[in-house]
Amino acid sequence: MSLLDRLAWLYATGCGVGLAPKAPGTFGSLLGPLLVAGWQSLSRPIHESVIVAVAGILVGVAAAQRTARRCGLEDPGCVVCDEIAAFAIVFAMTPVNWMTAVIGFAWFRVFDITKPWPIRRLERLPGGWGIMADDLLAGVFAAAALHATIAIIELYTVTMPTIG
Repeated sequence: MSLLDRLAWLYATGCGVGLAPKAPGTFGSLLGPLLVAGWQSLSRPIHESVIVAVAGILVGVAAAQRTARRCGLEDPGCVVCDEIAAFAIVFAMTPVNWMTAVIGFAWFRVFDITKPWPIRRLERLPGGWGIMADDLLAGVFAAAALHATIAIIELYTVTMPTIG
């Protein structure tokens, strides 16, 4: 295996997280909010965040495609860079804290697992794009659901009468 194959494997599997014997996508999804929270703690300008997210997605497309080819599968379960990259979208406009991390994670898994229309259609894209695109759109859906959930929670806490 060449150095480039090894680096692609490392990136695609989330430094080995995708090698979990059960639910590798869920384990990869756990890494996503942690990485985004770490990045957000650096307080970088928004344009740098966008550049890092886009670069991560493009590297993910190439790494996923290379790893899938080496595995002989269209979308091997060990490839979790798609789940990880999606969290840059889930939390693009939301600071990660314990509450948003749990809600964003839950919504992402719902959309990633159920793949409502048109998410499932994106799996048909060729190569690494087919691996990555469905999770990126699931991230968009999860971001919208996260914002709606936060709005409902805020509305409920503002309108909730105090007792006493």
